[in-house]
Amino acid sequence: MSEAEYLSGRLLLAMPGMFDPRFARAVIAMFVHDSNGALGIGVGQVHETLRFRAILAEAGIDPGAAPDARVHIGGPVEPQRGFVVHTPDWNGQGTIVTAPLGALSFATDVLRAIAEGRGPARWLFALGYAGWGEGQLEGEMRHHGWYAATGRAEVLFETAADKRWTAAWQADGIDPALLASETGRA
Repeated sequence: MSEAEYLSGRLLLAMPGMFDPRFARAVIAMFVHDSNGALGIGVGQVHETLRFRAILAEAGIDPGAAPDARVHIGGPVEPQRGFVVHTPDWNGQGTIVTAPLGALSFATDVLRAIAEGRGPARWLFALGYAGWGEGQLEGEMRHHGWYAATGRAEVLFETAADKRWTAAWQADGIDPALLASETGRA
């Protein structure tokens, strides 16, 4: 497996003392990481008041059977663009499946499927994404900005958003309370 393929399907966790405060305690579900760059969806924070049924209505889709789920803050890039992170039991136009984490869809067909009760078994909706240019993420990782945790669907779909950062560390056998916020040089 090449270094570029390594992060697809992983959960990217912001290290304590992250150099960019927008990503403090961030949990990013990674779906694309190749020689051109990387794309992930933030799954560790939700909007205070924004709800999924309102998003559907705004998109002109009858909310139907859709639950009034919380909307995640997917990242700072294109914060008006919606993404559905879901289990791989549903596949539509442009769906990206990245084992073991799950799948990512961004076309309106997944929104309609959820509203009609025929969508993926488990899902979450996010606005925006986190993106990196060629080599940018690798550079941030060398400066101790990120940790690549194992991509576990249960962390995504069975853990509350505000608990995912801690849960992902613990699932990898690491106590996040013991992590230092600064690193040294030898």
